[in-house]
Amino acid sequence: MLKTIRKHGITLALFAAGSTGLTATINMMTKTTIDEQAALQQKVLFDQVIPADRYNNNLQNSCFVVNSPALGKGAHRVYIARMDDTPVAAILEATAPDGYSGAIQLLVGADFNGTVLGTRVTEHHETPGLGDKIELRLSDWVTHFAGKSIGGENDAHWAVKKDGGDFDQFTGATITPRAVVNAVKRAGLYAQTLPAQLPQLTACGE
Repeated sequence: MLKTIRKHGITLALFAAGSTGLTATINMMTKTTIDEQAALQQKVLFDQVIPADRYNNNLQNSCFVVNSPALGKGAHRVYIARMDDTPVAAILEATAPDGYSGAIQLLVGADFNGTVLGTRVTEHHETPGLGDKIELRLSDWVTHFAGKSIGGENDAHWAVKKDGGDFDQFTGATITPRAVVNAVKRAGLYAQTLPAQLPQLTACGE
Protein backbone atom coordinates (compact mmCIF):
# COMPACT_ATOMS: atom_id res chain seq x y z
CA MET A 1 0.00 0.00 0.00
CA LEU A 2 2.77 2.42 0.97
CA LYS A 3 4.60 1.68 -2.28
CA THR A 4 1.44 2.33 -4.27
CA ILE A 5 0.87 5.67 -2.52
CA ARG A 6 4.49 6.65 -3.09
CA LYS A 7 4.24 5.68 -6.75
CA HIS A 8 1.10 7.76 -7.27
CA GLY A 9 2.69 10.67 -5.41
CA ILE A 10 5.74 10.61 -7.68
CA THR A 11 3.51 10.40 -10.75
CA LEU A 12 1.47 13.41 -9.64
CA ALA A 13 4.63 15.37 -8.85
CA LEU A 14 6.09 14.64 -12.28
CA PHE A 15 2.78 15.56 -13.93
CA ALA A 16 2.64 18.85 -12.02
CA ALA A 17 6.24 19.67 -12.91
CA GLY A 18 5.61 18.86 -16.55
CA SER A 19 2.46 20.98 -16.65
CA THR A 20 4.25 23.91 -15.02
CA GLY A 21 7.12 23.65 -17.46
CA LEU A 22 4.76 23.47 -20.44
CA THR A 23 2.80 26.50 -19.21
CA ALA A 24 6.01 28.49 -18.76
CA THR A 25 7.21 27.53 -22.24
CA ILE A 26 3.91 28.52 -23.86
CA ASN A 27 3.92 31.81 -21.93
CA MET A 28 7.43 32.60 -23.17
CA MET A 29 6.49 31.74 -26.74
CA THR A 30 3.35 33.90 -26.75
CA LYS A 31 4.46 36.83 -24.59
CA THR A 32 6.20 38.63 -27.46
CA THR A 33 3.17 38.26 -29.71
CA ILE A 34 0.81 39.46 -26.97
CA ASP A 35 3.03 42.47 -26.22
CA GLU A 36 3.22 43.35 -29.92
CA GLN A 37 -0.56 43.20 -30.29
CA ALA A 38 -1.06 45.35 -27.18
CA ALA A 39 1.38 47.92 -28.56
CA LEU A 40 -0.44 47.99 -31.91
CA GLN A 41 -3.80 48.47 -30.21
CA GLN A 42 -2.38 51.27 -28.09
CA LYS A 43 -0.95 52.96 -31.20
CA VAL A 44 -4.37 52.83 -32.88
CA LEU A 45 -5.92 54.50 -29.83
CA PHE A 46 -3.16 57.12 -29.72
CA ASP A 47 -3.80 58.02 -33.35
CA GLN A 48 -7.47 58.60 -32.51
CA VAL A 49 -6.62 61.33 -30.01
CA ILE A 50 -3.63 62.85 -31.82
CA PRO A 51 -3.55 62.70 -35.63
CA ALA A 52 -0.55 60.67 -36.80
CA ASP A 53 0.72 63.53 -38.98
CA ARG A 54 1.16 65.74 -35.91
CA TYR A 55 4.16 63.81 -34.57
CA ASN A 56 6.96 61.50 -35.74
CA ASN A 57 8.37 59.98 -32.54
CA ASN A 58 7.49 56.69 -30.86
CA LEU A 59 4.94 57.74 -28.26
CA GLN A 60 5.28 54.50 -26.33
CA ASN A 61 8.94 55.34 -25.73
CA SER A 62 8.07 58.85 -24.58
CA CYS A 63 6.05 57.91 -21.51
CA PHE A 64 6.16 59.74 -18.18
CA VAL A 65 4.38 59.33 -14.85
CA VAL A 66 2.80 62.36 -13.22
CA ASN A 67 0.78 63.00 -10.09
CA SER A 68 -1.59 65.90 -10.50
CA PRO A 69 -5.11 66.56 -9.18
CA ALA A 70 -5.89 67.90 -12.66
CA LEU A 71 -5.76 64.36 -14.02
CA GLY A 72 -7.40 62.69 -11.04
CA LYS A 73 -6.30 60.89 -7.93
CA GLY A 74 -3.05 58.93 -8.07
CA ALA A 75 -0.45 58.50 -10.80
CA HIS A 76 -1.28 58.90 -14.47
CA ARG A 77 0.77 58.33 -17.59
CA VAL A 78 1.53 61.11 -20.03
CA TYR A 79 2.96 60.54 -23.51
CA ILE A 80 4.81 63.42 -25.16
CA ALA A 81 4.36 63.77 -28.91
CA ARG A 82 7.32 65.28 -30.75
CA MET A 83 7.92 66.50 -34.27
CA ASP A 84 11.62 66.24 -35.14
CA ASP A 85 12.47 66.15 -31.40
CA THR A 86 10.37 69.23 -30.63
CA PRO A 87 7.56 68.60 -28.10
CA VAL A 88 4.29 69.57 -29.77
CA ALA A 89 1.49 67.83 -27.85
CA ALA A 90 0.67 65.22 -25.24
CA ILE A 91 -1.61 62.29 -24.66
CA LEU A 92 -2.77 62.21 -21.08
CA GLU A 93 -4.48 59.55 -19.05
CA ALA A 94 -7.18 61.26 -17.01
CA THR A 95 -9.89 60.26 -14.57
CA ALA A 96 -13.32 61.81 -14.20
CA PRO A 97 -14.07 60.83 -10.59
CA ASP A 98 -17.66 62.05 -10.63
CA GLY A 99 -19.38 59.87 -13.20
CA TYR A 100 -22.90 58.71 -12.36
CA SER A 101 -21.72 55.16 -11.62
CA GLY A 102 -18.15 55.86 -10.58
CA ALA A 103 -14.87 56.95 -12.11
CA ILE A 104 -14.52 57.29 -15.87
CA GLN A 105 -11.09 56.70 -17.40
CA LEU A 106 -10.10 58.84 -20.38
CA LEU A 107 -7.34 59.39 -22.89
CA VAL A 108 -6.99 63.04 -23.88
CA GLY A 109 -4.81 64.41 -26.66
CA ALA A 110 -3.97 68.12 -26.43
CA ASP A 111 -1.39 70.54 -27.72
CA PHE A 112 0.41 73.01 -25.47
CA ASN A 113 -1.66 76.02 -26.57
CA GLY A 114 -5.02 75.04 -25.12
CA THR A 115 -6.50 72.98 -27.97
CA VAL A 116 -7.87 69.50 -27.40
CA LEU A 117 -6.99 67.22 -30.32
CA GLY A 118 -9.09 64.22 -29.38
CA THR A 119 -10.61 62.22 -26.54
CA ARG A 120 -11.58 58.60 -25.96
CA VAL A 121 -13.14 56.83 -22.99
CA THR A 122 -11.11 53.77 -22.02
CA GLU A 123 -13.14 52.51 -19.05
CA HIS A 124 -16.44 53.32 -17.36
CA HIS A 125 -19.38 51.80 -15.51
CA GLU A 126 -22.12 54.15 -16.67
CA THR A 127 -25.73 53.05 -17.16
CA PRO A 128 -26.33 51.11 -20.40
CA GLY A 129 -28.56 53.03 -22.77
CA LEU A 130 -27.93 56.34 -21.00
CA GLY A 131 -24.45 57.28 -19.80
CA ASP A 132 -22.68 54.72 -21.96
CA LYS A 133 -23.13 57.03 -24.96
CA ILE A 134 -19.70 58.35 -24.07
CA GLU A 135 -18.40 55.22 -25.86
CA LEU A 136 -17.44 55.77 -29.49
CA ARG A 137 -19.04 52.49 -30.55
CA LEU A 138 -22.42 53.78 -29.35
CA SER A 139 -22.25 57.49 -30.18
CA ASP A 140 -19.99 60.07 -31.82
CA TRP A 141 -20.44 62.41 -28.83
CA VAL A 142 -16.86 61.98 -27.61
CA THR A 143 -15.48 63.09 -31.01
CA HIS A 144 -16.83 66.61 -30.51
CA PHE A 145 -13.92 67.59 -28.29
CA ALA A 146 -11.45 67.50 -31.18
CA GLY A 147 -10.34 70.97 -32.23
CA LYS A 148 -11.96 72.75 -29.28
CA SER A 149 -9.80 75.38 -27.57
CA ILE A 150 -9.86 76.11 -23.85
CA GLY A 151 -9.81 79.78 -22.96
CA GLY A 152 -8.72 79.36 -19.37
CA GLU A 153 -10.15 77.92 -16.19
CA ASN A 154 -13.33 80.03 -16.42
CA ASP A 155 -14.14 79.30 -20.08
CA ALA A 156 -17.94 79.02 -19.98
CA HIS A 157 -18.02 77.16 -23.30
CA TRP A 158 -16.57 74.10 -21.55
CA ALA A 159 -19.78 72.85 -19.98
CA VAL A 160 -22.86 70.93 -21.05
CA LYS A 161 -25.64 72.99 -22.59
CA LYS A 162 -27.77 72.57 -19.48
CA ASP A 163 -25.04 74.52 -17.64
CA GLY A 164 -24.72 77.14 -20.38
CA GLY A 165 -21.89 75.49 -22.31
CA ASP A 166 -21.41 74.08 -25.81
CA PHE A 167 -21.59 70.32 -25.23
CA ASP A 168 -24.73 68.22 -25.55
CA GLN A 169 -25.97 66.24 -22.58
CA PHE A 170 -27.81 62.95 -22.98
CA THR A 171 -31.53 62.64 -22.48
CA GLY A 172 -31.97 61.47 -18.90
CA ALA A 173 -28.24 61.55 -18.21
CA THR A 174 -26.50 64.85 -17.57
CA ILE A 175 -24.07 63.78 -14.83
CA THR A 176 -22.00 61.55 -17.13
CA PRO A 177 -21.30 64.05 -19.93
CA ARG A 178 -20.74 66.82 -17.37
CA ALA A 179 -18.08 64.70 -15.66
CA VAL A 180 -16.31 63.96 -18.96
CA VAL A 181 -16.39 67.58 -20.15
CA ASN A 182 -14.88 68.78 -16.90
CA ALA A 183 -12.19 66.08 -16.91
CA VAL A 184 -11.18 66.83 -20.51
CA LYS A 185 -11.02 70.53 -19.71
CA ARG A 186 -8.77 69.92 -16.70
CA ALA A 187 -6.50 67.66 -18.75
CA GLY A 188 -6.27 70.21 -21.55
CA LEU A 189 -5.33 72.96 -19.12
CA TYR A 190 -2.74 70.71 -17.49
CA ALA A 191 -1.21 69.92 -20.89
CA GLN A 192 -0.27 73.59 -21.23
CA THR A 193 1.99 73.28 -18.20
CA LEU A 194 3.91 70.25 -19.49
CA PRO A 195 6.66 71.93 -21.57
CA ALA A 196 8.06 73.61 -18.45
CA GLN A 197 7.89 70.32 -16.53
CA LEU A 198 9.58 68.06 -19.08
CA PRO A 199 13.10 68.17 -17.58
CA GLN A 200 11.75 67.00 -14.20
CA LEU A 201 9.25 64.36 -15.32
CA THR A 202 9.79 60.74 -14.28
CA ALA A 203 9.95 58.27 -17.15
CA CYS A 204 7.63 55.27 -17.03
CA GLY A 205 9.34 52.24 -15.56
CA GLU A 206 11.86 54.15 -13.47
